[in-house]
Amino acid sequence: MPSSVHRLTMAAIANSLSLKHTLATRFPQTTTRTRLYSTSRTFQRCYASYANENREYVIVGGGNAAGYAARTFVEHGVADGRLCIVTKEAVAPYERPALTKAYLFPPDKKPARLPGFHTCVGSGGERQTPEWYKEKGIETLYEDPVENIDIEKQTLTTSSGKLLKYGSLIIATGCTSSRFPEKIGGNLDGVHYIRDVADADSLVSSLEKAKKVVVVGGGYIGMEIAAAAVAWKLDTTIIFPDDHFLQRLFTPSLARRYEELYQKNGVKILKGASIKNLEASTNGNGRVAAVKLEDGSIVEADTVIIGIGAKPAVGPFERLGLNTDVGGIQVDGQFRTSIPGIFAVGDVAAFPLKIYNRVARVEHVDHARRSAQHCVKALLSAQTSTYDYLPYFYSRVFEYEGSTRKVWWQFFGDNVGETVEIGNFDPKIATFWIESGKLKGVLLESGSTEEFQLLPELARKQPSIDKAKLEKATSVEEALDIARGSLQAAV
Repeated sequence: MPSSVHRLTMAAIANSLSLKHTLATRFPQTTTRTRLYSTSRTFQRCYASYANENREYVIVGGGNAAGYAARTFVEHGVADGRLCIVTKEAVAPYERPALTKAYLFPPDKKPARLPGFHTCVGSGGERQTPEWYKEKGIETLYEDPVENIDIEKQTLTTSSGKLLKYGSLIIATGCTSSRFPEKIGGNLDGVHYIRDVADADSLVSSLEKAKKVVVVGGGYIGMEIAAAAVAWKLDTTIIFPDDHFLQRLFTPSLARRYEELYQKNGVKILKGASIKNLEASTNGNGRVAAVKLEDGSIVEADTVIIGIGAKPAVGPFERLGLNTDVGGIQVDGQFRTSIPGIFAVGDVAAFPLKIYNRVARVEHVDHARRSAQHCVKALLSAQTSTYDYLPYFYSRVFEYEGSTRKVWWQFFGDNVGETVEIGNFDPKIATFWIESGKLKGVLLESGSTEEFQLLPELARKQPSIDKAKLEKATSVEEALDIARGSLQAAV
């Protein structure tokens, strides 16, 4: 699981949100559609002085969560002329995972490009191009991030000086990439961070001219970018301080399988390495030329990609109440902050992870999609159910044309307890996490559609399972049959 996921008691959640209940009598939440429309009319009467700056619903952010929230508003018939999206990006919301996968493929490998991956195509929905937002009557303010919020007046101020009056506000600002300090070369030409399309465009431009690439970080971003660099046939090195790939999820044995695959594809791996600084070229052009490690060794590079994690983009919204354990804006099970009428979703939200009785902040597209949908449904209808999310992570690498082996894994559940690994990785492998005799989580590499569909059911129901019997399985298929049988026995 990500390091941003920590345990916290539900009592603490209730305490942190107590202000919400105090303020509710002064600024009541809208809970039914009838009340919603009544509030809208009052809103227009009370704040007529703001004229056309009035917005009934405002979404701040332009990522996956914003796109899926917009679709849900449309599905409820309340978007036309009543919804505004304010974003720092220059394009409409899109499926961000593509940026470290197919977007980085070389021209002969059919790279992904907009408008091909606007939301909500990632979940099989309609492609929401800029024209879609216009057709649905949704106002979009591009390249104009929010810089200030006045909670009492319910106003937002953007970087251009625009003043927006909101009725209900959804914060979907996501995360920002963690960066190397400028004093150690973090801002040199040729040093890249990936968070948006502009970042990806800049990196592609570098890859077109690159010869030696260094990827810093052995997690999702590092692994995906290193795999993409292989498609360009570049001298590629991946450097990270941990003992193995994706240390927050992979077991050492599982990581070794992936590391061997990368090495077979020509990627050099430097594990347990600390970087002292990035060195500039001696010709004075300000471009990165090498990575210097703490042990004094030098790795030449004309392109460096930093993938060392991200930080929640709370920006001007810190006043809403931050969670000190996992970061981000504290919300309840319907994504309400401590201030009535203000919500937070996606990466930036610290929410109650109901299934494991702890607070979490999940940086993943699946959560961004689902949290946005749940939040908007709670805002626009009588829905009162608590968000009940099952942690889910996946990655796809080496999936371009000509690759000797395309790799795709999925993980559901919680990676706690003892592990049982079945399979030889090629063609597939599975890892099971078992705690107190119960199956807590499952990771499957290169499974079939039917096998992948079994994983969430196992992780959610957490059936009792015979660890010794599972260890004797001679194939992934047999192990999954044993796990399936444990579900049936629990009925």
